[in-house]
Amino acid sequence: MNELCGVAMSARRRAGMLALAVVAAAVGGCADMTSRGPASVAAVPVAAAPSAPPAVQVAVAPAPPPQPAPPAPPPVLPYDEAVLSAANNLLGKAQLPDTPGVRHTIVIDPLIDGVTGAQTVATQAMGARIVELIRERYPQYEVRPFTPGSVAQSPLVLVGTFTGVNKERKTEGERVAYRICLGLADLKTGKLVSKGLAFASAVGVVLTPTPHFRDAPVVADDPATTGYIKTCQGTKAGDPINPLYVDRILAATMISEAMDAYGAGRYKQALSLYENVLEVPAGRQLRTYTGLYLTNWRLGRRDAAAKAFGEIVDQGLASKRLGVKFLFRPGSTAFWSDPKAGATPYPLWLSTISTEAGRRQACLEVVGHTSATGPEPLNERLSLRRAEYVKRQIEQDAPALAQRMIASGVGSRETLVGNGRDDDSDALDRRVEFKVVGC
Repeated sequence: MNELCGVAMSARRRAGMLALAVVAAAVGGCADMTSRGPASVAAVPVAAAPSAPPAVQVAVAPAPPPQPAPPAPPPVLPYDEAVLSAANNLLGKAQLPDTPGVRHTIVIDPLIDGVTGAQTVATQAMGARIVELIRERYPQYEVRPFTPGSVAQSPLVLVGTFTGVNKERKTEGERVAYRICLGLADLKTGKLVSKGLAFASAVGVVLTPTPHFRDAPVVADDPATTGYIKTCQGTKAGDPINPLYVDRILAATMISEAMDAYGAGRYKQALSLYENVLEVPAGRQLRTYTGLYLTNWRLGRRDAAAKAFGEIVDQGLASKRLGVKFLFRPGSTAFWSDPKAGATPYPLWLSTISTEAGRRQACLEVVGHTSATGPEPLNERLSLRRAEYVKRQIEQDAPALAQRMIASGVGSRETLVGNGRDDDSDALDRRVEFKVVGC
C-alpha cells in the first residue's frame, strides 16, 4: 500500500512539474525563442507592443541677445563748460574736406530757445563765446557776419538751440538744466556736417529775452522757426538740412539785422528793414509782422500797427494756436499796465482777435495759463478766471462769437519756459491761448 501511494505521488509530482514547465515556456520563453530546438515547447503567440510614434521636433527660437543699456546722457556742466564742450565736438568732428591753405567760411544764425524760438541773453552769450573759440583754436574756419552777402556764398551755417529740461531731460515741468544742441549745415551740399550736444546747469543762466522777443505780443507756430529747430534737433551728421529752414534763410539774415536795429532803439531804421523783408521770398512770416507791429507802435502809427497785428493773428489762427501775452496783476484777472508806457495795446489786440475770428467763422477755446509759482489748485482756478475774463472782453466786441467760444484753465501744466521766476523771462508761461477747435 505504501509503495502504491509512493508511485501515485511520484506520478502526480511529475505531472505537476510538466505543467509548470509548459506554463513557464508559455510565459517566459518569449525572451529567447531562437535558442530553443525543434523539441522545445511551442510558445503562445503574443502581440507585439505598438511602436512609439516618432518624436516631434519643435523649433525653439534662440533667446534674443540682451540689449545693451542706452547710453547715459551727457553730464550737466557749468554753463560755460557746456557751451565749450558742445562747440568743440561740433567743430572738431566736422566732416569736411581737408584742403591745405583753404579756410571754411562759417556764419552763425543767432541761437534760439528750443521751445519758444526766442533769442535771449543766454543764447546771445553762447554765440559770442563760440566766435571767440573759433578764432582762438580753429584756424581752418573763417567767421563772417550773418548777412545776405555772406549767405549768398553758400557757407557753413552754425545753428543752435538752448532748451530747458527737467530732471528726466524732458521739456516739461520745472526746468533744472538746459540742453545745448548745435548743428553745422553746409549750404553747398544741403547737408549737416556735424553735431554737438551738452547739458548746462541752470546756475547763472540769464533767460531775459532780447528786445524784439521781450516785446513780441504773441507766440505762435512759425514755419521759419520750426525749420530752424528741426535742423538742429533730432538730426545727425549727414542728414539733409530741413527745407523750411533753407527756403527762409535769406529772409532770416534781413530779419536779424532788423532785430538788431530795434534792440538798439533805431525804430525808423528797423521799420524800413522789416518792410524790405516783405519783398523777398518767404519774407511774409511771423517774425516780420511782429517787427512791423512793434516798430509802428513805437512810432505812434496805430493804424499800421493794427494792420500788422491783424497779420499776426491771421497766421496764428491759421496754425490753430495763438498765445497772447496779456499781463495781469498778481493774483488778479485785471490787466496790468505800466503808467510810463502810455496807452495799453490790449484793446487793439482784443478787437483784432474778435474781427479775425469772426471773419474765419472759427470756434475758439480760450485757455488760461500761469507760471509754476504757488499751489497748483490755485493756479488752475486763476488761469480759468483769466480765460473767462478775456472771453467776456471779446464777446463785448463780437457778440456773435459768444456761442463759438469756451474757456478753460490749465494752471502751470503747459509752461513753455518753466523757470518759475515770474519776470520777463517766463512771461509766456502766463499767456492766454486761443486754440481753433471744431464747432
